[in-house]
Amino acid sequence: MRYGICALLRHWRSTTRTGGLLPPATPVYSRPGPLQSRSYTAVSAADLQFGQPVHETHPHLLKPGELTPGISALEYAQRRTKLASKLPKNGVAILAASDVKYRSGAVFYDFHQDPDFFYLTGFNEPEAVAVIGKSTADDDHSFQLYVRPKDPKAEQWEGSRSGVQAAVDVFNADESGDIKDIGKQLSRIISDASEVFTDASPSRSSASAFSRLFANKTPPDAQGLATLLNRKSVKPLRDILNEIRNIKSDAEISNMRKAGQASGRAFTEAMRQAWTAEKDLTAFLEYKFKRNGCDTSAYVPVVAGGKNASQIHYVRNDDVLIEGDLVLADAGGEYGSYITDITRTWPISGTFTAPQKDLYNAILATQRTCIALCRADASNSLDKIHQIAEASLKDSLSQLGFDMSGNALETLFPHHLGHYIGLDVHDTPGQSRKNPLQVGQCVTVEPGIYVPNTDRWPAAFRGMGIRIEDSVCVQEEHPLVLSTEAVKEVDDIEALRA
Repeated sequence: MRYGICALLRHWRSTTRTGGLLPPATPVYSRPGPLQSRSYTAVSAADLQFGQPVHETHPHLLKPGELTPGISALEYAQRRTKLASKLPKNGVAILAASDVKYRSGAVFYDFHQDPDFFYLTGFNEPEAVAVIGKSTADDDHSFQLYVRPKDPKAEQWEGSRSGVQAAVDVFNADESGDIKDIGKQLSRIISDASEVFTDASPSRSSASAFSRLFANKTPPDAQGLATLLNRKSVKPLRDILNEIRNIKSDAEISNMRKAGQASGRAFTEAMRQAWTAEKDLTAFLEYKFKRNGCDTSAYVPVVAGGKNASQIHYVRNDDVLIEGDLVLADAGGEYGSYITDITRTWPISGTFTAPQKDLYNAILATQRTCIALCRADASNSLDKIHQIAEASLKDSLSQLGFDMSGNALETLFPHHLGHYIGLDVHDTPGQSRKNPLQVGQCVTVEPGIYVPNTDRWPAAFRGMGIRIEDSVCVQEEHPLVLSTEAVKEVDDIEALRA
């Protein structure tokens, strides 16, 4: 198996084998067998065009052997092998890429690849389907990748496509074909498979190529595919992929550390300055994430001054920032499609008032305690650490004069302490928070208190919203804080504006 794209610098002129699960009925590209001769001519790397950066065209972004920033082609292949090992004999897993989503008319949003599809392929274009099938004879497996073909006219408008041949030579598919032929190919693959694993369904919001087929919205040459799927033993892929994606490799953790470092520095730089508008602070953070090395923002930032901080997902970011209030910023950058998630709260004036400092330090002490428990040898789950956070906050708030009877804690601390992170801000959807944390899991730790402006609460704290959040990687004996560059001690925050 080739790992990298050096082979694409040569143009194959040999007859190719038709490996994989089934003999194709329409032309596909496949990898030459070991006994077949190859004839090729040299092609300059400068003449190559792909739908995403590769080392030969973007050596400033990718090292040799990397398929996406920080992640090698070999690691992607190992992920597919791991998935195949969990499939039954002759079982297949089918994954669809995301589609381009439109804001209006021909105005599109930034493309964001389906995380499961990206995790297994590294392919970052829309309109693609991956099929990973386990053989009947042994533990071998095949990888088929159906993509948009090269089209000079379309590429003049939309940008370069990698094309069908690159799916084999760059992305290491055993077979590839035109996505327009996916109906024919899948009909045979599904018909011969013992079981089909997929998360595509008619209710899926995406109109991906496979989702359309699954919903029976098919062209004439693919009629009957939905019926065939309904007759098959179709099982969800979610639990299998969560199990695989949940434990991060060293390369994944390195990407998340880069995102955390760049984003953390952006936060600290932001705290050095005086701000008068939420939108200005938002723009600064997003600019600095990229300027410090991230590819983009990981999610829509929350930048909430004063009472706006009591809205957990406040994203309007259009208010003024008032001297004497606090500002809460929840934001993070993304590197190589891996994210970081950080929240900091600091005084707009640069100096905490006494009540602000008291409440802030109570939350910070709880966060420190909870981060220290994010290690495998402590055998804590996120749910257990959440309970510890609740007890800590309840005790601290009582000492500050809060009446913590009844539903007080639920009102003041309405969200969970943390969630899993990785390719997604809320990674591995559906993953239980009841299981003990393991080495390689990455989580957030984000206690917060949001005090309503009502008579039930001490007057000095009414209207305050404070959350402190870091991205953390679980290790055996101690946690690795991925976002440590974002300062959070009171003295350190105040020193930035002294």
